[in-house]
Amino acid sequence: MHKPETLTLRVRDPDAQARFYRDVLGMSDQGAGRIGYGPLETALRFVPGDTPYRSHPHDLYWKIALSVPDIELAHRQLCAAGLTCSAPAQFQDVGYLAHFRDPEGFSIELIDHWFKDARPKRPTSAKDTARLGGGAHLSLVTLRTGDIAATQAAVSAWNMRCLSVQPVTSHGFTLYFYAATPETPPNPDLQAIENRSWVYRRPYTVLEFQHLPGLVPHPGPANPTCGYGGLTIASDTPIAPCPGLGISAAN
Repeated sequence: MHKPETLTLRVRDPDAQARFYRDVLGMSDQGAGRIGYGPLETALRFVPGDTPYRSHPHDLYWKIALSVPDIELAHRQLCAAGLTCSAPAQFQDVGYLAHFRDPEGFSIELIDHWFKDARPKRPTSAKDTARLGGGAHLSLVTLRTGDIAATQAAVSAWNMRCLSVQPVTSHGFTLYFYAATPETPPNPDLQAIENRSWVYRRPYTVLEFQHLPGLVPHPGPANPTCGYGGLTIASDTPIAPCPGLGISAAN
């Protein structure tokens, strides 16, 4: 099995960054200086950088996404914690989303498990309200690519399968979702809308690739500049690294 194991981000204050993800977003220690929600998901590792992070729409690294059972609850919780978080909104046939940034400026997306007004009715318990959005998990790590064929070849070599393809023609890109899983989407047509919220409910981290044709993504910044420091894949068999995506085998 091949799992996106650790996302490394270079930041000005690793300790304060980790406290935010732990105290506000509800992550916990995952060992080896990493924090996250659990063993099926990608963990985060923060290492020192010496300049403020500045995102750019052509960066190789875009964001992480946290999937939640109740995005309105998550929005209230984040606002109560003093964060600026956009109001949840249905974005086309992609998802019911909201966005905010962590203290160092890295983008985080909230995704509801369901499209707007499609969430099954259920009572809210005290356990639900004690956790972000009723129980968040790190569902997506999103990278950009201008060559989807090369990207697909790399992730296919890691025995990852495509779970969903989501054209967003109004914005000029297409989203591809990959994971190393024996699960198959409910509809064999990977562009089927019903597969989309199904992906967001998976209990493991999925790699999302934003394909912008012809884009030459900015690579991760050279150490010690703050920004994307790479993603490692844990595997029980050897994998070929993909420097163009900043992805390597876990040690």
